[in-house]
Amino acid sequence: MEDRLFRDAMGKFATGVTVVTTQFENNTYGMTANAFMSVSLDPKLVVVSIGHKANFLSKVKESKKFAVNILAANQKHYSQAFAGQLKEEIEIEFNQLAGLPVLAGALAQVSCEVVAEHVEGDHTLFIGKVLDIKLEDGEPLIFYAGKYRELVENEVKAI
Repeated sequence: MEDRLFRDAMGKFATGVTVVTTQFENNTYGMTANAFMSVSLDPKLVVVSIGHKANFLSKVKESKKFAVNILAANQKHYSQAFAGQLKEEIEIEFNQLAGLPVLAGALAQVSCEVVAEHVEGDHTLFIGKVLDIKLEDGEPLIFYAGKYRELVENEVKAI
């Protein structure tokens, strides 16, 4: 199977967009990711998947903590900045949640400590125990078939 076919097939799954952040040696690091999901309610666990070529991987391995920032529709610039897609630097406003840097205005901020790592293929899966959560109102940033999208509410009419 060709890599492009696999990527195109996986792109047919619409996802939200996150920026995963951590702090290591008093510096803040982050990367854009859509490979995020909840794992367990009891205990509260989530998972993020980080590619082995990502510089961010070593930062999470060392810090043993990460925060997931679920981006709002108006935060596409954060997604692009942390994916290295912007030519110019932008100002990024961070807050703190359970001692971790989080993006101001994100729909959800989830601070975690790493409880397990699993190397699978060319990625490492980090299972994080949720330490704290902060929520905001708004619409999500959506990614589908290689493009950012907007959520549109459908009205269902009774027949």
